[in-house]
Amino acid sequence: MLDFHSWLILAAVCLFGAMTPGASLAVVTRHTVLSGARGGVAAGLAHAGGIAVYAAASVAGLAALLHRFPWLETLISAAGALFLLWLAWKSWRAAAGPAPEAEVQATHGAARDGFLIALLNPKVALFFLALFSQFIEADMGTPARIQMATTAVVIDGAWYSLFALVLARGPAPAWLARHHDWLERGTALILAGLALAVLARIAL
Repeated sequence: MLDFHSWLILAAVCLFGAMTPGASLAVVTRHTVLSGARGGVAAGLAHAGGIAVYAAASVAGLAALLHRFPWLETLISAAGALFLLWLAWKSWRAAAGPAPEAEVQATHGAARDGFLIALLNPKVALFFLALFSQFIEADMGTPARIQMATTAVVIDGAWYSLFALVLARGPAPAWLARHHDWLERGTALILAGLALAVLARIAL
């Protein structure tokens, strides 16, 4: 097992990584406003499920495979960009409709979006490769490897769930529901911008 000091450093880096604004935060925010705390937490926990796939795979060596076969990273990145564009299209269309009532939206949609937004991002695997390589040793046992992956998953799920719970209980959801067209169009632009950035990077 990792000593406490090493684990604390690992946990801090995972927390800062989870807190970095991006498509994941936009998706959790959108589902929190659409479905309340239940939808936001569903998206956050499902996002942690996607993180679990890459954290476990990185510990097992899949991230090194992405380094060896760049086309595999490109393939996953392209799929992720298309998924972002699909989410952007959904948000843009939703802006034209009436504001949904709280708790009306099905949480399985939130869970699906949260999981896929993490899974279709191969940079997550490379992030964990860079991070875990600072702690993994040749003779490191399975419990320590499980500890590292579990730390990343728990912190990710806890951060997004806490964010959704705080957001749902504040004044923001009511205000955003009244101006849901702004939220949907803003979310669409953010997601589309991220998708185009990914596609541009692939094209270079």
